[in-house]
Amino acid sequence: MPIPRRFDRRPPERDQTRVNERIGVPEVRLIGEDGQQVGVVERDEALQYARDRDLDLVEVAPQARPPVCRVLDYSKYKYEQEQKAKAARRHQKSITVREIKLRPKIAANDYETKKGHVERFLRHQDKVKVTIMFRGRETTHPERGERLLMQLADELSELGTIEQRPNLDGRNMTMMMAPVRPKADAGAGDGENGRRGENGSDGHASGERTAEPVPIDAARVADGAAVTDGELAAADAEVESPAPAVADRAPVPEP
Repeated sequence: MPIPRRFDRRPPERDQTRVNERIGVPEVRLIGEDGQQVGVVERDEALQYARDRDLDLVEVAPQARPPVCRVLDYSKYKYEQEQKAKAARRHQKSITVREIKLRPKIAANDYETKKGHVERFLRHQDKVKVTIMFRGRETTHPERGERLLMQLADELSELGTIEQRPNLDGRNMTMMMAPVRPKADAGAGDGENGRRGENGSDGHASGERTAEPVPIDAARVADGAAVTDGELAAADAEVESPAPAVADRAPVPEP
């Protein structure tokens, strides 16, 4: 008759951080609530310092000599630490390793089935460990297994890359494949190209021409004369108002 398993009667593990009266050392290095170091004081004096501010004395570095204690709201501190741990776990990505086993003399239809499984695993962003199992005298021809693995990797090169090349370990040859990271959308730079016209012009229809800025008298500026506000306004007005299209201009009468 099997012996029944005994119940685990041990109490649940509690927080190991020593707070307030649980600190048993005679003196501590005290850090105030503002993060400034107060100095090395006795434990009772540090406890009184924390009580006067309605806060807790928390041992943050027990391995130091003397231990470092900080004055803070322990319940709030513990809550913030739990939230940081949850956020860290949320951003962690678990990687699953799948395994597919093949034989060096595998049939064509079985090979296609196994390749379909590897393709499905790679599409799910899982790593795949492909194992070739040798039996008997098959171990004298390891190149057959390596050729089969490289063929599989070449056929699935768009979905996975070789993370560990074929390696012979005893009667098994293994190869590790990792999924290819999805590429970013290639249409990110199409916004600038979409603003160009079909004829390759930069946003201007055919038959129109861009107005050229009116040059200010360069000779007068070179002599040291200042440019007046009227000249700047006239130049800006000419730039803002495009020149008429060539087809819209009135024909010049012949003499």
